[in-house]
Amino acid sequence: MDKTYQPEQIENRWYQRWEEDGHFAPSGKGDPFSIMIPPPNVTGSLHMGHAFQDTIMDTLTRWKRMQGNNTLWQVGTDHAGIATQMLVERKVAAEEGKSRHDLGRDAFTDRIWEWKQESGGHITRQLRRMGASVDWSRERFTMDDGFYKAVQEVFVQLFDKGLIYRGKRLVNWDPTFETAISDLEVENTEVDGHMWHFKYPLAGGETYEYIEKDADGNVTLCETRDYISIATTRPETMLGDGAVAVSPDDERYAPLVGKLCEIPVGPKEHRRLIPIITDEYPDPDFGSGAVKITGAHDFNDYAVAQRNAIPLYNLMDRKAHMRTDGLSYAESAALASRAARGEDIGSVDEVNLVPTELRGLDRFEARRQVVEAVTAEGLAVTTTDEAGQEQPLVEHKKLMQPFGDRSGDVIEPYLTDQWFVAVENLAKPAIAAVENGDIEFVPKNYENMYFAWMRDLQDWCISRQLWWGHRIPAWYDAEGRVYVARSEAEARERYGIAADVPLNQDEDVLDTWFSSGLWTFGTLGWPEQTPALETFHPSSVLVTGFDIIFFWVARMIMLTLEFTGEVPFKQVYVHGLVRDGQGNKMSKSKGNVLDPIDLIDGIDLDTLVEKRTGNMMQPQKARAIAKATRQEFPQGIEAHGTDALRFTFLSQATTGRDIKFDMGRLDGYRNFCNKLWNASRYVLMNAEGQDCGTELENDGGGEIELSLADRWIVSRLQQTEAQVTRAMQEYRFDHASQALYEFIWNEYCDWYLELSKPVLWDDEASAQAQRGTRRTLVRVLETVLRLAHPMMPYISEEIWQRVAPLAGTSRGEDDSLMVQPWPQADDSRIDDDAERDIEWLKGVIVAIRNIRAELNIAPGKPLTAMLTKGDADDRRRLDANRRFLAKLAKLESIDWLADADQAPLAATQLVGDLEVLVPMAGLIDKEAELTRLAKEIDKQDKLIDGIEKKLGNESFVAKAPEAVVQKERDKLDDLSTNRRLLVEQRDRIAAL
Repeated sequence: MDKTYQPEQIENRWYQRWEEDGHFAPSGKGDPFSIMIPPPNVTGSLHMGHAFQDTIMDTLTRWKRMQGNNTLWQVGTDHAGIATQMLVERKVAAEEGKSRHDLGRDAFTDRIWEWKQESGGHITRQLRRMGASVDWSRERFTMDDGFYKAVQEVFVQLFDKGLIYRGKRLVNWDPTFETAISDLEVENTEVDGHMWHFKYPLAGGETYEYIEKDADGNVTLCETRDYISIATTRPETMLGDGAVAVSPDDERYAPLVGKLCEIPVGPKEHRRLIPIITDEYPDPDFGSGAVKITGAHDFNDYAVAQRNAIPLYNLMDRKAHMRTDGLSYAESAALASRAARGEDIGSVDEVNLVPTELRGLDRFEARRQVVEAVTAEGLAVTTTDEAGQEQPLVEHKKLMQPFGDRSGDVIEPYLTDQWFVAVENLAKPAIAAVENGDIEFVPKNYENMYFAWMRDLQDWCISRQLWWGHRIPAWYDAEGRVYVARSEAEARERYGIAADVPLNQDEDVLDTWFSSGLWTFGTLGWPEQTPALETFHPSSVLVTGFDIIFFWVARMIMLTLEFTGEVPFKQVYVHGLVRDGQGNKMSKSKGNVLDPIDLIDGIDLDTLVEKRTGNMMQPQKARAIAKATRQEFPQGIEAHGTDALRFTFLSQATTGRDIKFDMGRLDGYRNFCNKLWNASRYVLMNAEGQDCGTELENDGGGEIELSLADRWIVSRLQQTEAQVTRAMQEYRFDHASQALYEFIWNEYCDWYLELSKPVLWDDEASAQAQRGTRRTLVRVLETVLRLAHPMMPYISEEIWQRVAPLAGTSRGEDDSLMVQPWPQADDSRIDDDAERDIEWLKGVIVAIRNIRAELNIAPGKPLTAMLTKGDADDRRRLDANRRFLAKLAKLESIDWLADADQAPLAATQLVGDLEVLVPMAGLIDKEAELTRLAKEIDKQDKLIDGIEKKLGNESFVAKAPEAVVQKERDKLDDLSTNRRLLVEQRDRIAAL
């Protein structure tokens, strides 16, 4: 083995060999175990969430493979409608100077397929870097021919059952892409906004007494008003108001219910009157307590409008510009006024309530002009400023505003014709599957989230106004009648449409969540009843984040039950979301993204800064992110290797919702890999070419003699095997990794290897004892590598290839750790006596080492030690372990002091009731040591004073990045701890 661990030299080599040897494919033996990878976007790059999730899935897959299961980890990618279309549109514009409309639909989608063939495999290459042992021979794509067939089949069957329909509903609309989007593609962000207060005059100049009271019922305001006051953050939507709603319990407005008020915008001669109604939605304590109801432009208002039969007036086009189509404003206002009086005016599609001067304007420009017009007319609610002047009442406040996650545009609630899935009947069996235990959520508390969503479902909008995706299998004739079928030919046959009747296919495509909802059975060949479907469905477990329980998990359950009669998976392991070290969401806009490949390979500072700021349009923000990056990573990011990153992820796979990624842990686990590597080199140096006794089975005597340390480490191994296995079964990867870490680092490396040296390096040790220790060294290490393999596949395989022949477990050059059996704990090899004796031995050694450290005695200086105040077991253990104590504690002698009162002046430590003494005579110069400690304490005081002054500087705390401030606070804590320890050490020496 090389002297240093160099992951870059082993990772690609081993992955290529595993794949070439077919180790990722199902073995065809044992009980089936299957996982379906949540398909990443074909346009994407591996992000921290992917890397975390894939690490968990690969750990489970490798573990189950070693347990002898017939294991399939199904891989594939999603066609990612919006993301892919956006990427290729930009590529075409940059390279050809054309838009997709210039090319036309067919030519543009051809360009996407070309891109997919050339560049669409980036994320799958990165999956290989993470060590993902997926079966690449079965790789699927949500737009491949087989999946296309499955999607068409599901759509047609759901339509035939009445579970898919077309209707006009309010949806999230992205004006940049001109398409409906899902809630998951909407980012709600706090922004600086305004709330305007306007007067809606009462019809006919009516007045009423407006009265406000305090909590005790005392009148605090009473005035005569001829208007009702509303507050709005989107004045442009006032044009489409259908009513003003107040709470039925709001006494202030009780006299107005059933009356009409005037919308204070638009040509005066065509001002509309709308009714004042009651509804449970308005909150009397928020704003004025009166709410304008614009059903076509607000989701809450839409619900109020549906309950109260209020017309839905659409004001905007697909680009979120004010409409230019439809009837004139005068005609539209007249129709709307009739509707407000309760008349049935039929369809309102042609009603355009945008005044002529506002038609065609961007919504935000229209907003500005509406505010100006209402204010100029004196219909803005006013307030008195500090100078005593009346000013329009405009609240400047923080608002949550929806943005498209890819376009960055403000999302508009938009009333449009879309295709929907009626989910009520699909949801019932999906709820029952979790209630009756056919599907288990881990952790179980996520079942409550699932039930909350499933019992309050709205019909699912599945159409998207894109060109890339599964085109909806519906055709229209000239009159707009719709015919749903798998193809145009089938549509003509099913519905008896003559060949000369023109049919046009629906322009929309299906939401990608619709196709991915078929993932567990579509990837296995459905609608064909394939052997793979029979063997691996239902899948064993789904690994996913809590944020898509509704968007993906619930929909998979509904669709899979409907079309296979089976659940899609038996368990759902729900993990948290990876955030940065301060708990913030990682995003490009914040400049805090970490690329897992950079953590594996390393990246220099300048390149890292360029990656985080290169495409930013705001120079000031880019400079701030660059500065923060240089402070956080002054040397860039060093290479850590895949195994260290995987182990870091697993150590943080707790049951919480947020995972704060810890660079310190990553550094620590790189050191852990180095520790394992160096320990293995020690084992090989002492075992290769030596008799390791691996052919002998007599552990208790004869030709093999096991030392106390040998029996102890074998005993601890059994318990570690049981701990790791139990933790894996419970999806507690943090517990599994911690148990493995503790055993390898603290017990095997720090203690057992040291305890092996007195046997291996002592000429007086018997051949049987040396053979027993060599055998224990290699066999325990070989077993540990099998335990580690699912978590750290590369380093474990590389070392195992050298250790396995010595341990007698390798079957030849083509053998791989991947297919070795998972270790099984053997309770008969647990040795409680050995464990107690070793704990005693460790306690005495640590006590002597502590005395050395406290007194600043050189590690190599031989000491004299004494034990006293113990019992017969302590004396027995001393007699049995003098050799270990002398070697590991660097002792000239260690004796039993029968009379503690006769003890010389000594430094002491306690091990239970046992007292460990190190006589002080000749060990240290007391005065010199006190002088040295005084200087160290003074040095700490100066450092502490400097940091306290920095943290006391309000400007520094306010302006420096939080990470920098926290680093200073942590440094202060460390220095304070160091000072306390130095003072304690000084006081102990002074007392000698």
